[in-house]
Amino acid sequence: MVFSFFIDFLKHRFTAKSRHGTHSPFVYQLTDEVIYDFNSNNDYIGIEEQRKKLYHDDTVIQVTDLGAGSHLNKNREKKVRQIAKNALKTPRLAQLIYRLAKANKPASIIELGTCLGLTTAYLAKACPQAHVLTVEGCPQTAAVAAQNFKALQLSNVELQVGNFDELLPVIIEAQPQIDFVYIDGNHRKEATLNYFKWCLPKVGEHSLLIFDDIYWSKGMKEAWEEIKAHPQVTVTIDLFWIGLVYFKKGQAKEHFKIKY
Repeated sequence: MVFSFFIDFLKHRFTAKSRHGTHSPFVYQLTDEVIYDFNSNNDYIGIEEQRKKLYHDDTVIQVTDLGAGSHLNKNREKKVRQIAKNALKTPRLAQLIYRLAKANKPASIIELGTCLGLTTAYLAKACPQAHVLTVEGCPQTAAVAAQNFKALQLSNVELQVGNFDELLPVIIEAQPQIDFVYIDGNHRKEATLNYFKWCLPKVGEHSLLIFDDIYWSKGMKEAWEEIKAHPQVTVTIDLFWIGLVYFKKGQAKEHFKIKY
């Protein structure tokens, strides 16, 4: 799996374009003003200070894994600092998701896979007027995330704990529309395609779905290809680490690979 992932990464680096290689005004502007905006931001500071604290947190918690490669729950003890070092999104990627959310100006955000809550915090800081609903399968991991939300004084985050397959349909049903969804959990083909299909009835012109780890496995790569081919999808942007899915009416169907 590691070798295959490395080969996929090399292929992506050789075939992906920069903003100057895109002929879509929408994608060029998004790449120039959002994806490649590496300026410092005051919103990043507090979250990254919290990351440092997590890197030194020796608290042991019971981790329940509901998804990534199995239908069975896996319970094991881990230190918070181990989770922080191995499972959190890097600052570079979390800050990209912050910028994508800020540019999209959603009224509501759904996140599947809270982990320790730092990417959630970036989403909440990016859109302080938005309602951020985040779902985590592991109760003790969610408890640490809740502590981080309190430490960062985030008032626009709602944390739900449970199985994505059970909670997401209910969450979507309660939404008047889907504005922004970030899917980072249960990296199986069937589950990923289900989450995508459940969102479809509520997507619109300004909706953005973000899928994490699209090269995680053969199944995830197949899921990404099926998502790209769906007739409601008009524009996709493959950044290797994440895939962006847009539904812009009147836009020619195009798929882009962008270096990041």
